[in-house]
Order: sequence, then C-alpha cells, then structure tokens
Amino acid sequence: MRRVRYEVGGGPEVLFVEEAPVPEPGPGELLVRAEAVGVTLPAVRKVRESAEPVPLGGEVAGTVAAVGAGVAGFAEGDRVTGLCFSHAYAELALIHEAMASAVPDGTTGVDAVALVRSGLVARGAYEAGRPRPGEAVLVTAAASAVGTLALQYAKAGGASRVVAAVGSADKAEFVRALGADEVVLYGDGSWGDPVDVVVDGVGGDVLGPAVRALAPGGRLVAFSSGGGAVDAYELLVRSASVIGFQLAAIARGRPELYARWRDELWELHRCGTLRPHVFAEIPLAEAARAHEIIESRRNLGKVVLVP
Repeated sequence: MRRVRYEVGGGPEVLFVEEAPVPEPGPGELLVRAEAVGVTLPAVRKVRESAEPVPLGGEVAGTVAAVGAGVAGFAEGDRVTGLCFSHAYAELALIHEAMASAVPDGTTGVDAVALVRSGLVARGAYEAGRPRPGEAVLVTAAASAVGTLALQYAKAGGASRVVAAVGSADKAEFVRALGADEVVLYGDGSWGDPVDVVVDGVGGDVLGPAVRALAPGGRLVAFSSGGGAVDAYELLVRSASVIGFQLAAIARGRPELYARWRDELWELHRCGTLRPHVFAEIPLAEAARAHEIIESRRNLGKVVLVP
C-alpha cells in the first residue's frame, strides 16, 4: 500500500510517498481501507516542529477491511470514520474500535472526516467555556474546519452575538454565511464590544487580544496546539479565566461522553444544524500541497486527502 511520511522535520516539501506493508489489526482495532483522510493543523505542526519524525495521525473514513481480536461493534464491510493516531496518511489505516463511528448511509467519506473530529473538538471546546444562552461568543480561526463548526454550535446554542476572528478580510463573507454577526481581524486594534466566551484555536500572539476581548467574568477556552502565554494581570482585572480543552482526554477518560457527543453530532448533521465545509480534496500523493494550504491559512473549512 502507499503511505505518506517524512524522515526530517521541515516544511511540506519533506513529505514523501512510499510503499509499505499492510498493517495487521491488533486487539480492538479495525483495519480501514481509506476513502478520505483529514489533514489537521497539529499534524502539519508536527512535521515542522518535531525533533524526531513521528507517524502522522488524522481522521480516516472508509470501509473496514479486517478486524482484530475482541472487536464486537463492527465487521468487515462496514463504513466507519474515526481517529487514527499512527500512519493515517495511507491507503489502509488502523483505528481503535473505541474511536470509530459508523458512517450513516448517504454520507460520503469526505463529509465524514470533515464532520466528526472537527465537530467533536468544536463541541467540547465550546461547552468547556460554560456558555449560557444570551451570552456573546467569539471564535478564533473561524474559517478553519473546527472554527466553522464552533460558529454553528454558538449560533444554535443561543448566543446573543457571535463574533468570528480571522486572519484576512477575504474570509469575512464566508464566516458571515455560517452565522457570524461580526467579523474581526487579528491585527485590528480592537475586537469590538467585549464577549463572554472566546473559543481559541490559534494560540500564540492571538492570546493577548483574545483575553482583552473578554468581558468581566469571561472565559477563554484554549484548544490549539500553538501554545502561547497569557498575561495573568489581564485575567485579574477582568476576573476572567482560561480553560484548556483536549479531545483525547475526553475520548480516553470519559468514553461514554465521547460516544454521546458523537451520536448527537450525526443527528445535528442529519437535521441540518451542522454543515461541514470542505475546502479541497487532494490526492494522497500530493499531501505536501495539503500541508502548504494549511500552513498558509488559505483554507475555508476542511482539507481532505483522497487515497
């Protein structure tokens, strides 16, 4: 089978395609013949920043080709999607049964990878901010795969005002169509009237203005792999707080909540409340182009590799 990996850190150009043996599913694992593979910002950052090469993980959707010992919920021929933590950029990938979700009839693999992980991260990060109906919510990286769904969660959750923060003015029309009432740019001197919740998927230099955008008692939820520092004095004068969110902690520590969120996600998609947006479908062999799009922040929604 073909898979994509790298041997030295760097930009998209270090990725290459190789022939590799088909992996064997271990206990509790599914071997999935991929229809689509989601590209995430954390994976792109790993290639750029990791000291040693690591297998690239990501969302995978496709058909179960084989099952490992002890698998009870899926069988060969089922269509599934889920997180693959090792060698997701491949024609066949391993997904643990606990991380897999059945793909409903009529849903493409591309739509499945655009919806599930990004939707679960958006749901978890939004709820971590303890939003109440009538509060104002600001979402950074609002044109990203997670950001587009977080905007929709905020709108459906009864936010009085939904603000989208983006890196360039050409994304404004796109995020307004998703429900944003206002659009701000990262470089703006002010992000407008204060908000009660900030859902931040950027980190780094964006954390400063994101904290300053909070109203008294506001909450900033940080889920980005970009890291960054927060000025404690800015929190003090606002009586504000910062909350970290990681989806893996929910999947491993609270599997029943993870499963419930996943089921609710499909229902919200079925009834039209959540609409994933796919920016580009790119052949697996051109994974470097997918990483370049993500690094340059040109994408409006999800970037997907198609084996």
